[in-house]
Amino acid sequence: MAKGSKESASFHLASELGGLELLDAKYTHQNFSRHSHEGYTIGVIEKGAQRFYRTGGNHIAPQDSIILVNADEVHNGQTATEGGWEYKAMYPLPEQFAQLTEGLSSGSSIPYFPEPVVYDPELAQQLRLVFDTLAQSDNKLLRETLIYGTLVKLVSRHSKSKLDWEPKTRSQRQLLLIKEFLDDFPQADVSLEDLSKLAGLSPYYLTRSFQKEFGLPPHAYQIQARLRVAKQLLRQGLKISDIAQETGFHDQSHFHRHFKRALGVTPKQFIGKAYVTYKKTNPPPTSGEGTDG
Repeated sequence: MAKGSKESASFHLASELGGLELLDAKYTHQNFSRHSHEGYTIGVIEKGAQRFYRTGGNHIAPQDSIILVNADEVHNGQTATEGGWEYKAMYPLPEQFAQLTEGLSSGSSIPYFPEPVVYDPELAQQLRLVFDTLAQSDNKLLRETLIYGTLVKLVSRHSKSKLDWEPKTRSQRQLLLIKEFLDDFPQADVSLEDLSKLAGLSPYYLTRSFQKEFGLPPHAYQIQARLRVAKQLLRQGLKISDIAQETGFHDQSHFHRHFKRALGVTPKQFIGKAYVTYKKTNPPPTSGEGTDG
């Protein structure tokens, strides 16, 4: 658990779809920085209300509403009420959605959710049933049936086909080159001048245009790419101090600070009590060392 004033956060990993990450959280003071996930965010507000940024604007999700954030979409989060908010969420990857919806239509199998907040009481209740079943039942057929049926229903009711972004101009192609470099080499200690030379663009134009296209300036995007790798290494059982160094953070406290602001728990909490594993999966080993408590 992420301890604090009436706050808790527990990550879970279900075995279905090759591994489906879930979260059960209660926050009062947590203020998430702008960040992104490699997977979609699909959450149900259980109590209170959450205020968050997505799609260029701020939104409020009240109790019983469903939060939808597309994969790689920049967002943040904080309470919209004095008492905070509680929610349960899952983070399916684009390829997991593709696996679910294969053969259902001739169009793109990767969904795009245009609305950040939807009010669908029937689907919200079905999502709650999914979370409860994954926590309590060993019945593989039941678990898979509920996950598959619920996510397909979500897609059919609230999504549009996602058109893959293709660069149209030379500068857009160069921006995509920088994005791919940061994704492939997040630990690299590169300067804005280095990236500018790689793209053939001026530093000012690169920074401004990159943020316009991808929601974050290059440095902030690099931090998100590093955190994605860090999560994978944490699950593999590497020591926190080694992960901080391997992913390119200045030191362990720097890593700790960015991890907490983006995920709501510290790295140590993520692999310790906060990272419990659902039925049919084996929990990752703890690091054994680390001082980021």
